[in-house]
Amino acid sequence: MTQIDDIRNAFFFKGLSISEIAREFKVDRKTVRKYVYQEDWNTSVEVKAKRSFPKLDPFKEDIDEWLEEDKKARKKQRHTAKRVYDRLREKYGDKFNCSYRTVAGYVAVKKKELYQNNSCRLPLEHKPGEAQVDFGRADFYENGILHNGFYLNLSFPYSNAGYVQLFKGENQECLFEGLKNIFEHIGGVPPKLWFDNASNIVKLLRDGERKLTDAFLRFKQHYGFKAIFCNPNAGHEKGNVENKVGYHRRNFLVPPPQFEKLEEFNVELLGICDRDMQREHYRKEGTHAELFEEDRKALLKLPVNPYEVANYITVKTNAYGKFSLNGGRHIYSTAPKYANTRVLVKITPYEVIPLDENHREIVRHQRFYGDNKQESMNWLPYLTQLSRCPGALKYSGIYSMLPLSVQEYLDGCSKKERSKVLKVLAELCVKSGFEQAVNAVEEALIYGVQDLDSLVTIHNRITGITPPLKPLKIPEGLPELTEFHFDAEGYDRAFLKGGMDICSRNK
Repeated sequence: MTQIDDIRNAFFFKGLSISEIAREFKVDRKTVRKYVYQEDWNTSVEVKAKRSFPKLDPFKEDIDEWLEEDKKARKKQRHTAKRVYDRLREKYGDKFNCSYRTVAGYVAVKKKELYQNNSCRLPLEHKPGEAQVDFGRADFYENGILHNGFYLNLSFPYSNAGYVQLFKGENQECLFEGLKNIFEHIGGVPPKLWFDNASNIVKLLRDGERKLTDAFLRFKQHYGFKAIFCNPNAGHEKGNVENKVGYHRRNFLVPPPQFEKLEEFNVELLGICDRDMQREHYRKEGTHAELFEEDRKALLKLPVNPYEVANYITVKTNAYGKFSLNGGRHIYSTAPKYANTRVLVKITPYEVIPLDENHREIVRHQRFYGDNKQESMNWLPYLTQLSRCPGALKYSGIYSMLPLSVQEYLDGCSKKERSKVLKVLAELCVKSGFEQAVNAVEEALIYGVQDLDSLVTIHNRITGITPPLKPLKIPEGLPELTEFHFDAEGYDRAFLKGGMDICSRNK
């Protein structure tokens, strides 16, 4: 991906032709055209292994040493791939069994690492359309639960306009989701974006060089902006957004906001930012909104293909079909049939979605954040599977995972009834969730009822608007009533006789 980025930079920013780029990077012109005109940079599920030139492993130490020494020499006196190849043949003789193409490939990669220039050069006056990016910390309440979250800030120094998006983390997916939301809201992409050296998108090497993550390079190429990174420990180089971080917190996030769904609140935040731009600029003539129109004119067009903000990883499940993320602190379920297997998982800023072998959704979980141990269990696949083989319930290991109330209810059922109960519980889970289904079971135990009709009725009542009813207790001392039996024969004799008399009179 690094070479692809260099190819596109050479075409779009250095002005080199396709033939010149092909010669410089020693690649086919068709390959250059492919990456220059590529528009869709979404993640491919199948990840190809990066070339590591394993055959050169015994000789890499020598090559690295020679190329490192070249940094002290004049450019025209540095090693070419041919010179490295010749020196290795001279030094190792018949023990050196690598081709020139292999040596040239490794030397090209190594030279890019040694001579890539990512130094930050900031203009004194920012041009319209250029923007700066940074995260801040902020607490918020979602469905009454306190989260220690983060908020992404995008500021435009020319107009002093700014936008903000709130998240539970500051990872790569949150960064991409926030930028994507803002790009689509303003109808374009800033041609240049300033970043700090966040570890989720860039790795600082020992010699001060930077290595960008493949995911960030893919995102950058998809939207076509140029990324500029500040020097380490030099936040003042993007002072506009540093000030915006404080402004957004004081004006939009105090007191800590409360809402039901984070995604919906982020849409509201974009509208709040639009209204905030109606104020006068602190230095220039006009409002922020009026000046932002100059920023908007300089924006790049949005790509034709929408970018999918997601990371795909393969995980190993345990005997219960569960897998863990974040160092084992966050546990998610799949389904019984995926126990002790490898499963592809799609991770977004908000959700964790295990996929089957055809990349179809198995279940969907809300994504956990933080360092506390948390577990998300979707019971629907387990209940559906158990309803097909209820005899194996107590031997599956899943039985002990069920709430005690559900265990007690199932213990009172026959083998045949268990299958029906498990199917009904699965249906109730689809309607209102596992927690409400368990509440219905607990109330059925209080009433002392075991039939499925009563269970469904109780569930409908507690999930509807019907007021709760207390269990009815029959008082002692009530007289016993004699059982009444209805006899219709007397009525038959009377009516049939009368009917015959009427018929005879008519004759």
